[in-house]
Amino acid sequence: MKKKLVILAVFGFLISSCKTKPSRGLGISEEPSKPNILFISVDDLNNMIGPIDNFSNIKTPNFDRLAKMGVTFTNAHVQAPLCGPSRASIMTGLRPSNTGIYGMIDDNEIRRLGNPATKDITFLPEYFGNNGYHTMGIGKLFHNHAPDSMFHESGGRVPGFGPVPEKRFVWDGFGKGIKGVHGRTSTDWGAFPENDTLMPDHDSANWAIERLQRDYDKPFFLGLGFLRVHVPLYVPQKWFDLYPLEAIETPPYRADDLNDIPDVGLQINDLPMMPTTQWAKETGNWKKIVQAYLACISYVDNELGRVLDALESSNYADNTIIVLWSDHGYRLGEKETFAKHGLWETATKAPLIFAAPNLPKGKKIDLPVEMLSIYPTLLELSGLTAYDRNEGKSLVPMMNKDADVEESYALTTYGMNNHAVRTHQFRYIQYEDGTEELYDHSKDPNEWENVAGNDEYNDKIKELKKLLPDHNAQWDEKSMYKFQPYFVEQKARTSLNK
Repeated sequence: MKKKLVILAVFGFLISSCKTKPSRGLGISEEPSKPNILFISVDDLNNMIGPIDNFSNIKTPNFDRLAKMGVTFTNAHVQAPLCGPSRASIMTGLRPSNTGIYGMIDDNEIRRLGNPATKDITFLPEYFGNNGYHTMGIGKLFHNHAPDSMFHESGGRVPGFGPVPEKRFVWDGFGKGIKGVHGRTSTDWGAFPENDTLMPDHDSANWAIERLQRDYDKPFFLGLGFLRVHVPLYVPQKWFDLYPLEAIETPPYRADDLNDIPDVGLQINDLPMMPTTQWAKETGNWKKIVQAYLACISYVDNELGRVLDALESSNYADNTIIVLWSDHGYRLGEKETFAKHGLWETATKAPLIFAAPNLPKGKKIDLPVEMLSIYPTLLELSGLTAYDRNEGKSLVPMMNKDADVEESYALTTYGMNNHAVRTHQFRYIQYEDGTEELYDHSKDPNEWENVAGNDEYNDKIKELKKLLPDHNAQWDEKSMYKFQPYFVEQKARTSLNK
């Protein structure tokens, strides 16, 4: 009998010693029944990173590392080439053409009674919170940070996009814009501050790392929004040192690239707050801007690596879904400017990477997909019930079984009734006045030749038009974009027609 008691005592001790340590304020941790979510956004990041374009010998070991952990979409497109409406679309699961959120909007104004499409929508992080997840977030996730009380724990966001030196160059050309009516953005660059610890993104990464070191009694949703690569392009000198100026490549460019663009497209591309490519060429600044952009990417890559290290050394390495995305691409001289703001490839295309326990490793998918798919994809990967308000479709079948290939396409909207459709071979653009652009990527990957007027493509245009949205909501009264003359005028004009 004593021998049995000793055996039972030892067995009990072994069981108790295997239990997870008590959590820090969240109760005793048990193995969660559902996977955790690490939700990472990188502001203004285009496809220059190693796993996708590998531009100009870019150094992104941690983007490369994440790509090897999961599935990389090399042809993912945003639903609006501007941060406010793009992030609102990702977080609501709704298209801009249905919400009327075509411009910037305060996080707390996205869901309100005045907008019939969003008045009772459940935001992406909120859906997880409603299904038993402990939600946390820091940095730029929505346009500012997040609506009030969105997360159980919020680290907030440092205002602006600093730090910046006391003496700096800021592009302040207004073009057709009117000072006091149209705004400008800080487009300047350089080596500042002295080290990474002075960057807000470093603090955000620290916050996320500390949360990954805690114990939880339920699955968690952790959102981390990096501010870089958004202008101004300031990071410490060591990141510039990775890219000697003489070795910098510049993107493909043609001086006559805008000659076959319809008038509305030219109006949208009139960005008085941004440098022009001609100015950058004439002043010798083009390579300097590209260098600064690449330096900022490598800086963010390093912060990403710190977070991945923390996850891999945590209790959650084998039960966490990671998604990394950006809110739009960024043009570095293509189509005559340095900006997102456009319905062309380099403005709408951005990185999208998923890594999860049950997904393939190191897989790349070149078919066009939408950032709108992030919401339903995370729900399916997590085993949660699909949200019937989502307008995107889950990418899980495509990642696991190469399904849904034939009908794959992406739709981007910029302002009311201006749309681009991207299929595997074509980009079709239709503006509010019915004028068009068509690019055949099998012959013209740089989108230099608008072939919309070529009769050879008439049937293809008819086919692509069927993918345009049937409904184009009026501008939401709380959404605006004062930086761009065309959008100021369009909102005023369409509001009068209500």
